[in-house]
Amino acid sequence: MKQFDFPLPDALIAQQPAEPRDASRLLVLPRATGEVQHRAFVDLPGLLSPGDLLVMNDTRVVAARLVGRRERTGGRWEGLFVRAHPDGAWEMLTQTRGRPESGEALLADPPGGGEPLRLVLGGRTEGGRWLARPGEAGPAGEVLARFGQVPIPPYIRGGHADEGDVGRYQTLYARNEGAVAAPTAGLHFTEGVFAALEARGVRRAFVTLHVGPGTFQPVKVDDFRDHRVEAEWGEVPEETASAIRDCKSRGGRLVAVGTTTTRLLEQAGGAAWAGLAGLTIMPPFAFRAVDALVTNFHLPKSSLLLLVAAFAGTERVMAAYAEAVERGYRFYSYGDAMLII
Repeated sequence: MKQFDFPLPDALIAQQPAEPRDASRLLVLPRATGEVQHRAFVDLPGLLSPGDLLVMNDTRVVAARLVGRRERTGGRWEGLFVRAHPDGAWEMLTQTRGRPESGEALLADPPGGGEPLRLVLGGRTEGGRWLARPGEAGPAGEVLARFGQVPIPPYIRGGHADEGDVGRYQTLYARNEGAVAAPTAGLHFTEGVFAALEARGVRRAFVTLHVGPGTFQPVKVDDFRDHRVEAEWGEVPEETASAIRDCKSRGGRLVAVGTTTTRLLEQAGGAAWAGLAGLTIMPPFAFRAVDALVTNFHLPKSSLLLLVAAFAGTERVMAAYAEAVERGYRFYSYGDAMLII
Protein backbone atom coordinates (compact mmCIF):
# COMPACT_ATOMS: atom_id res chain seq x y z
CA MET A 1 0.00 0.00 0.00
CA LYS A 2 3.01 2.31 0.03
CA GLN A 3 2.22 3.49 -3.50
CA PHE A 4 -1.11 4.88 -2.21
CA ASP A 5 0.35 6.76 0.74
CA PHE A 6 1.30 10.44 0.74
CA PRO A 7 2.21 13.13 3.31
CA LEU A 8 -0.61 15.57 4.06
CA PRO A 9 -0.19 18.54 6.41
CA ASP A 10 -3.03 18.87 8.91
CA ALA A 11 -3.58 22.43 7.73
CA LEU A 12 -4.85 21.10 4.38
CA ILE A 13 -7.67 19.04 5.93
CA ALA A 14 -10.67 21.30 5.37
CA GLN A 15 -12.54 22.13 8.59
CA GLN A 16 -15.19 24.32 6.97
CA PRO A 17 -16.76 24.15 3.50
CA ALA A 18 -16.11 26.76 0.86
CA GLU A 19 -18.71 29.51 0.62
CA PRO A 20 -20.38 29.65 -1.77
CA ARG A 21 -20.27 25.95 -2.60
CA ASP A 22 -18.87 26.46 -6.10
CA ALA A 23 -15.96 28.56 -4.80
CA SER A 24 -13.98 25.34 -4.30
CA ARG A 25 -10.90 24.85 -6.43
CA LEU A 26 -10.97 22.28 -9.22
CA LEU A 27 -7.94 20.30 -10.34
CA VAL A 28 -8.50 18.99 -13.88
CA LEU A 29 -6.65 15.77 -14.70
CA PRO A 30 -6.76 14.54 -18.32
CA ARG A 31 -6.29 10.77 -18.38
CA ALA A 32 -4.56 10.91 -21.75
CA THR A 33 -1.71 13.23 -20.75
CA GLY A 34 -1.73 13.70 -16.98
CA GLU A 35 -1.01 17.44 -17.46
CA VAL A 36 -3.14 19.05 -14.79
CA GLN A 37 -5.02 22.34 -14.98
CA HIS A 38 -5.96 24.46 -11.98
CA ARG A 39 -9.46 25.91 -12.16
CA ALA A 40 -12.44 26.75 -9.95
CA PHE A 41 -15.48 24.51 -9.56
CA VAL A 42 -17.67 27.19 -11.09
CA ASP A 43 -15.77 26.51 -14.34
CA LEU A 44 -17.08 22.92 -14.54
CA PRO A 45 -19.81 23.52 -17.16
CA GLY A 46 -17.28 24.88 -19.65
CA LEU A 47 -15.06 21.84 -19.18
CA LEU A 48 -17.83 19.45 -20.23
CA SER A 49 -19.40 19.05 -23.67
CA PRO A 50 -22.98 19.32 -24.95
CA GLY A 51 -24.51 15.87 -24.82
CA ASP A 52 -22.56 14.76 -21.74
CA LEU A 53 -24.59 13.27 -18.87
CA LEU A 54 -23.88 13.98 -15.20
CA VAL A 55 -25.00 11.18 -12.89
CA MET A 56 -25.36 12.09 -9.20
CA ASN A 57 -26.04 10.22 -5.97
CA ASP A 58 -29.22 11.63 -4.42
CA THR A 59 -28.89 9.89 -1.05
CA ARG A 60 -29.68 12.03 1.98
CA VAL A 61 -27.64 11.93 5.19
CA VAL A 62 -29.61 11.10 8.32
CA ALA A 63 -28.80 12.52 11.76
CA ALA A 64 -26.92 9.32 12.53
CA ARG A 65 -24.69 10.41 15.44
CA LEU A 66 -26.18 9.72 18.88
CA VAL A 67 -24.72 10.91 22.18
CA GLY A 68 -25.88 9.98 25.65
CA ARG A 69 -25.24 7.62 28.55
CA ARG A 70 -25.62 4.04 29.67
CA GLU A 71 -28.78 3.70 31.74
CA ARG A 72 -27.23 1.28 34.25
CA THR A 73 -23.91 3.02 34.91
CA GLY A 74 -24.45 6.59 33.77
CA GLY A 75 -21.27 6.36 31.69
CA ARG A 76 -21.07 8.40 28.51
CA TRP A 77 -21.52 6.64 25.17
CA GLU A 78 -21.62 7.63 21.53
CA GLY A 79 -23.24 5.72 18.73
CA LEU A 80 -23.53 5.82 14.96
CA PHE A 81 -26.68 4.52 13.31
CA VAL A 82 -25.70 2.44 10.27
CA ARG A 83 -28.99 1.09 8.91
CA ALA A 84 -32.43 -0.11 9.93
CA HIS A 85 -33.17 -3.81 9.51
CA PRO A 86 -36.54 -5.06 8.20
CA ASP A 87 -37.55 -6.19 11.70
CA GLY A 88 -37.07 -2.65 13.06
CA ALA A 89 -33.72 -3.18 14.77
CA TRP A 90 -31.03 -0.55 14.27
CA GLU A 91 -27.54 -1.66 13.33
CA MET A 92 -25.12 0.57 15.22
CA LEU A 93 -21.52 1.31 16.03
CA THR A 94 -21.08 2.19 19.70
CA GLN A 95 -18.24 3.63 21.75
CA THR A 96 -18.14 3.67 25.53
CA ARG A 97 -15.97 2.64 28.47
CA GLY A 98 -16.52 -0.88 29.69
CA ARG A 99 -18.37 -3.63 27.88
CA PRO A 100 -22.08 -3.16 27.23
CA GLU A 101 -24.14 -6.34 27.42
CA SER A 102 -27.10 -7.66 25.50
CA GLY A 103 -30.29 -6.41 27.16
CA GLU A 104 -28.63 -3.24 28.42
CA ALA A 105 -30.30 0.10 27.71
CA LEU A 106 -28.61 3.15 26.24
CA LEU A 107 -30.06 6.65 26.45
CA ALA A 108 -29.56 9.12 23.59
CA ASP A 109 -30.05 12.76 24.57
CA PRO A 110 -31.77 15.02 22.01
CA PRO A 111 -29.58 17.98 20.98
CA GLY A 112 -32.21 20.50 22.06
CA GLY A 113 -32.83 18.89 25.43
CA GLY A 114 -35.75 16.82 26.68
CA GLU A 115 -36.46 13.17 27.31
CA PRO A 116 -33.87 10.81 25.82
CA LEU A 117 -34.39 8.04 23.32
CA ARG A 118 -34.04 4.61 24.95
CA LEU A 119 -32.28 1.90 22.95
CA VAL A 120 -32.08 -1.70 24.16
CA LEU A 121 -29.12 -3.70 22.92
CA GLY A 122 -29.83 -7.10 21.42
CA GLY A 123 -27.47 -9.34 19.52
CA ARG A 124 -24.63 -8.48 17.20
CA THR A 125 -24.16 -8.71 13.46
CA GLU A 126 -21.57 -10.99 11.90
CA GLY A 127 -19.33 -7.93 11.65
CA GLY A 128 -19.60 -7.25 15.38
CA ARG A 129 -21.98 -4.28 15.28
CA TRP A 130 -24.76 -4.00 17.84
CA LEU A 131 -28.42 -4.45 16.99
CA ALA A 132 -30.55 -2.12 19.12
CA ARG A 133 -34.29 -1.67 19.55
CA PRO A 134 -35.35 2.01 19.66
CA GLY A 135 -38.02 2.94 22.19
CA GLU A 136 -39.84 5.14 19.67
CA ALA A 137 -41.81 3.89 16.69
CA GLY A 138 -41.56 5.34 13.22
CA PRO A 139 -39.11 5.52 10.32
CA ALA A 140 -35.52 5.66 11.48
CA GLY A 141 -34.87 8.95 9.69
CA GLU A 142 -37.73 10.66 11.54
CA VAL A 143 -36.64 9.36 14.95
CA LEU A 144 -33.02 10.29 14.30
CA ALA A 145 -34.06 13.80 13.23
CA ARG A 146 -35.29 14.34 16.81
CA PHE A 147 -32.50 12.65 18.72
CA GLY A 148 -29.45 12.57 16.45
CA GLN A 149 -26.78 14.91 15.18
CA VAL A 150 -25.07 15.43 11.81
CA PRO A 151 -22.44 12.67 11.51
CA ILE A 152 -19.54 14.69 10.15
CA PRO A 153 -16.24 12.77 9.94
CA PRO A 154 -13.84 12.80 12.92
CA TYR A 155 -11.18 14.71 10.96
CA ILE A 156 -13.57 17.71 10.82
CA ARG A 157 -13.56 19.40 14.23
CA GLY A 158 -13.23 16.06 15.97
CA GLY A 159 -16.60 14.98 14.58
CA HIS A 160 -18.47 17.73 16.43
CA ALA A 161 -21.01 19.32 14.10
CA ASP A 162 -22.25 22.88 14.39
CA GLU A 163 -25.48 24.44 13.14
CA GLY A 164 -23.95 25.20 9.75
CA ASP A 165 -23.32 21.52 9.08
CA VAL A 166 -27.04 20.69 9.20
CA GLY A 167 -27.59 22.11 5.73
CA ARG A 168 -24.06 22.22 4.39
CA TYR A 169 -23.32 18.50 4.83
CA GLN A 170 -26.06 17.68 2.31
CA THR A 171 -26.07 18.05 -1.46
CA LEU A 172 -28.68 20.41 -2.89
CA TYR A 173 -30.38 17.42 -4.54
CA ALA A 174 -30.38 15.02 -1.55
CA ARG A 175 -33.80 13.37 -1.29
CA ASN A 176 -33.63 9.66 -0.38
CA GLU A 177 -32.76 9.23 3.31
CA GLY A 178 -30.36 6.51 4.34
CA ALA A 179 -26.70 7.65 4.26
CA VAL A 180 -24.46 8.16 7.27
CA ALA A 181 -21.94 10.16 5.22
CA ALA A 182 -22.43 12.62 2.39
CA PRO A 183 -21.48 11.85 -1.22
CA THR A 184 -19.06 14.75 -0.92
CA ALA A 185 -18.27 15.34 -4.59
CA GLY A 186 -21.81 16.67 -4.89
CA LEU A 187 -21.37 19.29 -2.16
CA HIS A 188 -19.80 21.73 -4.66
CA PHE A 189 -22.84 22.11 -6.91
CA THR A 190 -24.99 25.25 -6.81
CA GLU A 191 -28.12 26.31 -8.65
CA GLY A 192 -25.89 28.60 -10.72
CA VAL A 193 -23.69 25.69 -11.80
CA PHE A 194 -26.79 23.65 -12.64
CA ALA A 195 -28.16 26.50 -14.77
CA ALA A 196 -24.85 26.83 -16.61
CA LEU A 197 -24.75 23.05 -17.21
CA GLU A 198 -28.25 23.13 -18.66
CA ALA A 199 -27.36 26.06 -20.91
CA ARG A 200 -24.29 24.13 -22.05
CA GLY A 201 -26.44 21.13 -23.02
CA VAL A 202 -25.14 18.87 -20.24
CA ARG A 203 -27.93 16.70 -18.85
CA ARG A 204 -28.45 15.24 -15.38
CA ALA A 205 -29.68 11.95 -13.94
CA PHE A 206 -29.72 10.39 -10.47
CA VAL A 207 -28.91 7.16 -8.70
CA THR A 208 -29.12 6.31 -5.00
CA LEU A 209 -26.37 4.68 -2.95
CA HIS A 210 -26.74 4.93 0.82
CA VAL A 211 -23.18 5.65 1.90
CA GLY A 212 -22.20 3.72 5.03
CA PRO A 213 -19.13 3.70 7.29
CA GLY A 214 -17.60 0.85 5.30
CA THR A 215 -16.93 3.17 2.37
CA PHE A 216 -14.39 5.09 4.45
CA GLN A 217 -12.68 2.26 6.27
CA PRO A 218 -8.94 2.29 5.60
CA VAL A 219 -7.31 -0.52 3.69
CA LYS A 220 -5.61 -2.53 6.45
CA VAL A 221 -4.21 -5.43 4.43
CA ASP A 222 -0.67 -5.39 3.05
CA ASP A 223 -1.87 -6.35 -0.42
CA PHE A 224 -4.67 -3.98 -1.47
CA ARG A 225 -6.05 -6.68 -3.76
CA ASP A 226 -7.27 -8.50 -0.64
CA HIS A 227 -9.44 -5.56 0.47
CA ARG A 228 -13.22 -5.62 -0.02
CA VAL A 229 -15.61 -2.69 0.35
CA GLU A 230 -18.66 -3.35 2.51
CA ALA A 231 -21.84 -3.72 0.44
CA GLU A 232 -24.31 -0.81 0.55
CA TRP A 233 -27.84 -0.57 -0.81
CA GLY A 234 -28.12 1.17 -4.15
CA GLU A 235 -30.46 1.69 -7.07
CA VAL A 236 -30.10 2.77 -10.69
CA PRO A 237 -33.67 3.59 -11.77
CA GLU A 238 -34.86 2.80 -15.29
CA GLU A 239 -35.16 6.53 -16.02
CA THR A 240 -31.43 6.93 -15.37
CA ALA A 241 -30.53 3.78 -17.31
CA SER A 242 -32.47 5.18 -20.27
CA ALA A 243 -30.64 8.51 -20.01
CA ILE A 244 -27.32 6.60 -19.98
CA ARG A 245 -28.27 4.67 -23.13
CA ASP A 246 -29.26 7.91 -24.85
CA CYS A 247 -25.98 9.54 -23.81
CA LYS A 248 -23.89 6.70 -25.18
CA SER A 249 -25.87 6.54 -28.43
CA ARG A 250 -25.24 10.22 -29.17
CA GLY A 251 -21.53 9.93 -28.35
CA GLY A 252 -21.71 11.80 -25.05
CA ARG A 253 -19.69 11.05 -21.94
CA LEU A 254 -21.13 9.60 -18.76
CA VAL A 255 -19.69 11.81 -16.00
CA ALA A 256 -20.03 10.27 -12.55
CA VAL A 257 -20.23 12.66 -9.62
CA GLY A 258 -18.37 10.87 -6.85
CA THR A 259 -16.81 7.51 -6.16
CA THR A 260 -20.07 6.14 -4.73
CA THR A 261 -21.89 6.92 -7.97
CA THR A 262 -19.04 5.35 -9.92
CA ARG A 263 -19.10 2.15 -7.89
CA LEU A 264 -22.87 1.77 -8.33
CA LEU A 265 -22.81 2.51 -12.06
CA GLU A 266 -20.04 -0.02 -12.62
CA GLN A 267 -21.85 -2.59 -10.45
CA ALA A 268 -24.90 -2.16 -12.67
CA GLY A 269 -22.99 -1.81 -15.92
CA GLY A 270 -24.99 1.32 -16.65
CA ALA A 271 -28.26 -0.64 -16.63
CA ALA A 272 -31.28 -0.43 -14.31
CA TRP A 273 -30.44 -2.23 -11.10
CA ALA A 274 -31.20 -2.38 -7.36
CA GLY A 275 -29.60 -4.32 -4.52
CA LEU A 276 -26.50 -4.45 -2.34
CA ALA A 277 -23.56 -2.91 -4.20
CA GLY A 278 -20.39 -4.59 -3.02
CA LEU A 279 -18.14 -4.03 -6.03
CA THR A 280 -14.59 -3.09 -5.01
CA ILE A 281 -12.75 -1.11 -7.68
CA MET A 282 -8.96 -1.10 -7.65
CA PRO A 283 -6.15 -1.18 -10.23
CA PRO A 284 -6.43 -2.73 -12.71
CA PHE A 285 -10.12 -2.38 -13.54
CA ALA A 286 -11.97 -2.26 -16.86
CA PHE A 287 -14.62 0.44 -16.58
CA ARG A 288 -17.80 -0.38 -18.48
CA ALA A 289 -19.93 2.71 -17.93
CA VAL A 290 -18.13 5.78 -16.55
CA ASP A 291 -16.17 8.06 -18.93
CA ALA A 292 -15.28 10.96 -16.60
CA LEU A 293 -15.29 11.53 -12.86
CA VAL A 294 -15.86 14.44 -10.47
CA THR A 295 -14.40 13.61 -7.07
CA ASN A 296 -12.82 15.07 -3.95
CA PHE A 297 -9.31 14.45 -2.62
CA HIS A 298 -9.28 11.28 -0.53
CA LEU A 299 -7.46 9.78 2.44
CA PRO A 300 -4.17 8.00 1.91
CA LYS A 301 -4.42 4.22 1.56
CA SER A 302 -8.22 4.32 1.22
CA SER A 303 -10.51 2.34 -1.08
CA LEU A 304 -11.67 5.67 -2.53
CA LEU A 305 -8.12 6.49 -3.61
CA LEU A 306 -7.81 2.99 -5.08
CA LEU A 307 -10.89 3.63 -7.23
CA VAL A 308 -9.53 6.96 -8.49
CA ALA A 309 -6.17 5.34 -9.26
CA ALA A 310 -7.93 2.58 -11.18
CA PHE A 311 -9.73 5.20 -13.26
CA ALA A 312 -6.83 7.54 -14.07
CA GLY A 313 -3.69 5.48 -13.39
CA THR A 314 -1.79 5.23 -10.13
CA GLU A 315 1.24 7.26 -11.18
CA ARG A 316 -0.84 10.10 -12.64
CA VAL A 317 -3.16 10.28 -9.66
CA MET A 318 -0.36 10.27 -7.09
CA ALA A 319 1.54 12.93 -9.07
CA ALA A 320 -1.63 15.05 -9.18
CA TYR A 321 -2.10 14.60 -5.42
CA ALA A 322 1.49 15.69 -4.80
CA GLU A 323 0.91 18.82 -6.86
CA ALA A 324 -2.36 19.49 -5.02
CA VAL A 325 -0.54 19.32 -1.68
CA GLU A 326 2.20 21.62 -2.97
CA ARG A 327 -0.37 24.17 -4.17
CA GLY A 328 -2.38 24.07 -0.95
CA TYR A 329 -5.57 22.38 -2.14
CA ARG A 330 -8.03 21.54 0.64
CA PHE A 331 -8.60 17.83 1.26
CA TYR A 332 -11.38 15.44 2.27
CA SER A 333 -15.13 15.97 2.73
CA TYR A 334 -15.22 19.78 2.83
CA GLY A 335 -12.22 20.17 0.55
CA ASP A 336 -11.66 20.95 -3.11
CA ALA A 337 -12.48 18.80 -6.15
CA MET A 338 -10.95 17.02 -9.12
CA LEU A 339 -12.33 16.48 -12.61
CA ILE A 340 -10.79 13.46 -14.31
CA ILE A 341 -11.55 13.45 -18.04
